[in-house]
Amino acid sequence: MGISCSIGARSFFAFAMVFGSLQPEFARERGPRVEVVCPSPPIPARVAINSAEQQVLVYELDITNFDVAPLTLKQLEVFAGADKKPLKTIAGEALSATMLEVGTTGGAKDRQTIDPGRRAVVFLWIELSTGIQPPRSLRHRMVFIGGTPSAEADGATESTLEDFQVPVSGDPATVLSPPFSGGVWVAGDGPADDSDHRRSLVAIDGQVHDAQRFAADWVKVGSNGDSHHDGTSRNENWWGYGEPILAVADGEVTQVLDGIPENTPRVLPKEVTLDDIAGNYVILRIAPHRYATYAHLQTGSIQVSLHEHVARGAVIARLGNTGQATAPHLHFQVTDGNSVLQSEGVPFVFSKFTDFGPGSDFEADKHPSTARTDSIPGKDEVVDFGVVKKQ
Repeated sequence: MGISCSIGARSFFAFAMVFGSLQPEFARERGPRVEVVCPSPPIPARVAINSAEQQVLVYELDITNFDVAPLTLKQLEVFAGADKKPLKTIAGEALSATMLEVGTTGGAKDRQTIDPGRRAVVFLWIELSTGIQPPRSLRHRMVFIGGTPSAEADGATESTLEDFQVPVSGDPATVLSPPFSGGVWVAGDGPADDSDHRRSLVAIDGQVHDAQRFAADWVKVGSNGDSHHDGTSRNENWWGYGEPILAVADGEVTQVLDGIPENTPRVLPKEVTLDDIAGNYVILRIAPHRYATYAHLQTGSIQVSLHEHVARGAVIARLGNTGQATAPHLHFQVTDGNSVLQSEGVPFVFSKFTDFGPGSDFEADKHPSTARTDSIPGKDEVVDFGVVKKQ
């Protein structure tokens, strides 16, 4: 017993001496008392927006304040791997515009400040040079100040999270055929840094999802350069109403819902639930962990059944105005799970289309015309898919 105690005492004394000698060299600041999580690592994709094409990484950072006082995110830098020059630096109004504290209204004046025990979501849209290989990981440097932005003038303490890593997925964006057989279409609220779809976080059954991260509301443009003719009071006045909707790839039908009645244009249904928010819809599994959702379909138009295997280009339904919709359109998205809302939105690209530029500048007889391949139309981009033949 005596020998064991003696050896134990000497070992502890030696460890204490070593720890004491190392402490000055290894001491570091505690840093900000935050938890940072990236719910869904980014997948590189090419987006055509405002007549230009971007290679982008789209993801979110969830930041929870574990301090007893407010913290303000002063600056965020994003680096490619070990590079010393940042890909993007965000501060001031630009940072405020891309942040949202959970449980507050989108119009909150100071969105960079995170109250104690609260979470903020930072929506990131990182542009890369087209044609270069995306990095395998991203590194983030976040500078916080104690209190609100006004506290900085009073000498508030800064703290920095130096090296938060986010992996970049090596999965390629799924290549699809268009869901329409020809015509000119606008990608309403399609992929963009400030798109409403991109920021539609939903908490269901104890988990938060962003299924609409790359979604778009597709509206047909007619010969008059508009989405409708002879008024807007009837669904039939909208150019896209009743348009055949096609399978974007070979796949298996994994969900079908029909029987939701058509809405009157410009009038939302009085009650919308999780069960009927998408109206009549079809989900098609087009690859392992890749599901294409077609929502707001015309009542009684669905031509496929559960577990049916369909070929690329096959007609699966017709465009309608059902569920949470105010006009005929197709809500289309690709996710990693078999659910309209309880899944994560992932990027996809169309094999080819002609880009007519942003809808805000579009004129039927005057517009740019750029051929695109393996790209996705961005927010409100007007495109022509050409004539799609059933395979």
